[in-house]
Amino acid sequence: MKENYSVKGMSCAACSSAVERNVGRLNGVHSVDVSLLLNRMTVDYDASLIDGESILSAVQKAGYQASRFVEKQEANAVKEDPTKNDLKEYQKRVLFSVSFLLPLLYFSMGSMLGIPLPAILTGTNNASGLGLLQFLLLLPILFVNRKYYIVGFRALAYRSPNMDSLIAVGSFAAVAYGIFALFRIGYGLGNGEHHLAAHYAMELYFESAGTILTLVTLGKYFEIRARGKTTEAISKLLDLAPKTAIVIRDETEEEIPTEEIREGDILVIKPGEAIPVDGSIVWGRGLLDQAALTGESIPVEKAEGDQVLAASINKTGSFRMKAERVGNHTTLGQIIELVSEAASQKAPISRLADRISRIFVPVVIAISFVSSLLWLINGSTVEFALMIGIAVLVISCPCALGLATPLAIMVGTGKGAANGILIKTPEALEITKSIDTVVLDKTGTLTEGAPVLTDLIPTKGFSEEELLLLAASIELLSEHPLAQAILKRAKEMGLTLLAAEEFRLEQGGISAELEGQRYYIGNRKLMTAIDAGEADEEFERAYNRFAQEAKTPLLLGKEGSFLGIIAAADPVKSDSAEAVALLLAMGLNVVMLTGDNEATAEAIRKKLGIPMMIAGVLPTEKEKEIRRLMDEGRNVAMVGDGINDAPALVRAQVGIAVGAGTDIAIDAADIVLMKSSLMDVVTAIELSRATIRNIKQNLFWAFFYNCLGIPLAAGVFYPAFAWKLDPMIAAAAMSMSSLFVVFNALRLRAFQAEKSSMSLGIKRKESEEMNRETERIMKIEGMTCGHCSARVEKALNAIEGVKATVNLTEKTARVVSEKEISDERLREAVTEQGYSVLSIE
Repeated sequence: MKENYSVKGMSCAACSSAVERNVGRLNGVHSVDVSLLLNRMTVDYDASLIDGESILSAVQKAGYQASRFVEKQEANAVKEDPTKNDLKEYQKRVLFSVSFLLPLLYFSMGSMLGIPLPAILTGTNNASGLGLLQFLLLLPILFVNRKYYIVGFRALAYRSPNMDSLIAVGSFAAVAYGIFALFRIGYGLGNGEHHLAAHYAMELYFESAGTILTLVTLGKYFEIRARGKTTEAISKLLDLAPKTAIVIRDETEEEIPTEEIREGDILVIKPGEAIPVDGSIVWGRGLLDQAALTGESIPVEKAEGDQVLAASINKTGSFRMKAERVGNHTTLGQIIELVSEAASQKAPISRLADRISRIFVPVVIAISFVSSLLWLINGSTVEFALMIGIAVLVISCPCALGLATPLAIMVGTGKGAANGILIKTPEALEITKSIDTVVLDKTGTLTEGAPVLTDLIPTKGFSEEELLLLAASIELLSEHPLAQAILKRAKEMGLTLLAAEEFRLEQGGISAELEGQRYYIGNRKLMTAIDAGEADEEFERAYNRFAQEAKTPLLLGKEGSFLGIIAAADPVKSDSAEAVALLLAMGLNVVMLTGDNEATAEAIRKKLGIPMMIAGVLPTEKEKEIRRLMDEGRNVAMVGDGINDAPALVRAQVGIAVGAGTDIAIDAADIVLMKSSLMDVVTAIELSRATIRNIKQNLFWAFFYNCLGIPLAAGVFYPAFAWKLDPMIAAAAMSMSSLFVVFNALRLRAFQAEKSSMSLGIKRKESEEMNRETERIMKIEGMTCGHCSARVEKALNAIEGVKATVNLTEKTARVVSEKEISDERLREAVTEQGYSVLSIE
């Protein structure tokens, strides 16, 4: 079973690694994921071997506090911001620390800066009083920041040192040496050794300890404040749903908290109000702004029977709706859950940082000890060696390593959610960057998924309106998808349908009696069966043209008379062509994969400029085709919407489901597009590339900073250049390192997908030039076997820039050329092999 826990006290990657390591050692624990960003741990364990109390105990043994994470069942309930309380605490600590640090710095460094001190504190004779005053001013700073010592030394005791351990050991060493110096001053003054008192009066270092603690706390304050902005995406989503709703109970309207809404409740939605839960309209209509969920800027009109989503804003109109999905089951609740889960999981790219973090703090402590020891052996003073050791401890920054990946992932997935792109896992976000092949399903992905009426061609003496009236009157009793397209157009034209009687299913169509006459609608075979007569040449051309344009022609007639052709098609989405062009411009291979027939698929392929097409495949074969592409060494993303796409979505490295698709497809996918727009595939890939680039920048800085800072603090450059790092400067540098990573991750909030043809005009032009192909069909006589067709195909493909496929059954060759090739050149290549070319179309 999986269970979530809240973990408190973690401050760096070493902390989260220690928790993971301690819990992961337990017998029965399968996997552990700890999110430093959300202070959350997810444990997958066998409940028959271990219980939750043992897990809590393991966390406490690592030096941290843990409790079971209580997830409220209502997505719109106010959830505790994990950073808000920490921010208030650190703000108080900073203000309190600064109020004592300033006078401490004045009394410790004022004389060096030429600032006069009270006479009672000046001179060697008063050194003891001055040192005691500095110590007293330091005590409140130590007290308010005692958490570093409690957590840090406890972590050391449990052999899981972390960043707090480094701060605790470093600052404690400075305080301990200061106290030692204070006693030496007292000894010198008491025994008349004023030179000894004067020497140790300059070696107190209380201000170093106070400054280290204050700067680290200040850095943590800014870090938490900035880090809180990375969770703004979730916070904004939480604020979308209204806190109350009007429900009809016992035939009266009653305002109740949203969390009390039950499935089946009838809700009243007025103009300007937000939808509290998912459901469907049972009365009325409204104009809904769904931008917060789908990113669509244009409001959508909704009427009786239409689905509405929680957090949509009703701009105009009033309606009543039935609550169907409430709490965490709403679309909004699922989005919040997906973003939260993505933030709590780890991307493969973060594993290197995790491995380093596990050994980072122990290694730094060892370097600090060895550095101090070597300087002492080399003849340096105890004070010099001590400052070297403290500087090494303080400048080291495991925080930057720990924050590099989760911060960028949180901002990236949050930005995706704001654009209607739900990225389920960090792994999907990382893999998407490496995609080189995008496979697109046709129906519902490239096309709208629902047929519309495109053409009405009546015979002479018959009007389009009369043709549509007869067709709609017959189709009223049909459940065929094309029937809905015909009826929709009839409704739009305001036609009053005729009463149909004796409806019958025919071979190749349907029929019904209208006003005493039987009419038939269907394919050519049906027209031949009723002896409707031959269509003239104009209708024949139209029929063939419809087939080439991916349209489905329906013939209407009665016995002995042909009345006309109606054509319907599943229209291509308005942005499909641009999306395909942009994908090609990004250097990706684009493939259309469909179960539709080859003629229809080919028409769509040509219209959209897709280089490669795989048609006529069964649902199980779609998965095999994806596997075949992957076996060729390609990194494949599959984009689909139907149940038949689910196996392929799971098989591909990245499965992308369009939001209007089935629940099964959405569950199988790694990324969900709320708007059902292919342009969001482009955005998802661009966002993935931007996020991974940001993570690499963060990791580079974290490694670079520590690789440079630790040797500098250890005094490696001191013999040659006299470069020595003061512990106070080291503390400031450590804080700045973490802040750099945080602010670099926040740059992702400014991510804007280059969607418009204006912004990618040059790329689109290059893409169009690249895909400007000509296609011709050659009818060839004389081919009798497979050897013949292979010979012709080889001869045609030998021409530069030509791709040819020969169909032996139809005695044709499909020729695609990237540049201008004359018909004569093609004809010559075939005749040289001993065959005749009848025509080239």
